[in-house]
Amino acid sequence: MTKLRLAIVGAGPAGIYAADILLKAERNFEVSIDLFDHLPAPYGLVRYGVAPDHPRIKGIITALRDVLDRGDIRVFGNVRFGVDITMDDLKTHYNAVIFATGAVRDADLRIPGIDLAGSYGAARFVSWFDGHPDYPRTWPLEARQVAVIGNGNVALDVSRMLAKHADDLLPTEIPANVYEGLKASAVTDVHVFGRRGPTSVKFTPLELRELGELPGVDIVLYDEDFDYDDAARDAVASNKQVFVIDKVLNKWRERPAGTASRRLHLHFFAKPVEIVDDGAGRVGAIRYERTRPDGHGGVVGTGEVRDLPMQAVYRAVGYFGSPLPGVPFDKKRGVIPNREGQVLWKGEPGSGSASANQQLYGVYATGWIKRGPVGLIGHTKSDAMETVRHLINDLGNWWHPAEPSEESVLAMLDERGIEYTNLEGWHRLDQQELALGTAEGRVRIKVVPRDEMVEISRGEG
Repeated sequence: MTKLRLAIVGAGPAGIYAADILLKAERNFEVSIDLFDHLPAPYGLVRYGVAPDHPRIKGIITALRDVLDRGDIRVFGNVRFGVDITMDDLKTHYNAVIFATGAVRDADLRIPGIDLAGSYGAARFVSWFDGHPDYPRTWPLEARQVAVIGNGNVALDVSRMLAKHADDLLPTEIPANVYEGLKASAVTDVHVFGRRGPTSVKFTPLELRELGELPGVDIVLYDEDFDYDDAARDAVASNKQVFVIDKVLNKWRERPAGTASRRLHLHFFAKPVEIVDDGAGRVGAIRYERTRPDGHGGVVGTGEVRDLPMQAVYRAVGYFGSPLPGVPFDKKRGVIPNREGQVLWKGEPGSGSASANQQLYGVYATGWIKRGPVGLIGHTKSDAMETVRHLINDLGNWWHPAEPSEESVLAMLDERGIEYTNLEGWHRLDQQELALGTAEGRVRIKVVPRDEMVEISRGEG
């Protein structure tokens, strides 16, 4: 019987779902799957891109753990594609590869002053407070007035983490260094800016409700932002999610002014146009233009420009994919070009099809690196199903590896001295983090330094 030796690069939800779906799919061949990730621990953005006070989302890890713990998928952590292993290596040992590397960089926001000191990408801040091993252990939190640009769930996560009192995060798995950093934060006011109105936000009702439950934090809204046009009123009447969001916001408007030590301001119809220099090369203010409804669900500028003093700005306008060595990449969209998960490339000049997209046989994509950083877990599963369907149907075009045995991959990694981690190692690290939490009366405390993660996982520390 034919056997598929498959490599999956990326051990987050997209990669794990793809492996699980393939193993459960109807097929007339055997399957052997190796999952590679550059981090020592699996689960990708569920571990390193979700705020620590979101236990319901962290619960996704339980489902992912169940897949890996079946024992029919090998996991190789702390292995960097393009450095430790290459595309040529994959062709030597596998019949095909699925890239599930996600999107972890901040999308650009091209306005003057965005590169001033004190201006940050939200993704980097998220990586810091989630204890990502490849980011500095400290974060500058001297600003009293902070702006967050964006109206999606990441913007709310960042705003909530900035406004929330550090002691209220102790029940979570927040690393010790992050707790100490947030405990010393000087912030008093967090301002969230979105260019559209309250009925056009991209965050979910649950995320929004959580803001109103922050102890010691007042929510501040502005009446001028709630002068709805017919399109906004229609959205409230016809869309349940918009209805709930509108109801929550208007309930907050009825609250009397509070006296909390921190305030979280929501600004709608506010389009940031410039980050103003304080004269010393740092963020001094945010300059924004008031917008208004255009009558069709969008907005237009009013020409009215306002400044608000700020000492820090976080842009939360989306994530962006990163190119991989030897893999086609769409620089404009930040994705691997593909057709339903089948990776595409441009024909060579002189081949008669220089401008045509051709399938790059044996190479597939799934998740955010396939479709861009939009959608929730349900979209990730349907993505994986589509990609896996094509992988199965492409049997006749798989690679023909020279060394397809499972042992040959172990020999290659060992010969190169790569300190890879495996599933057993993740269990060791998992138990260590739980033990650290128990000692402090908490569920878990993350181990942050990469070398410590590797030592614990490999049984060396």
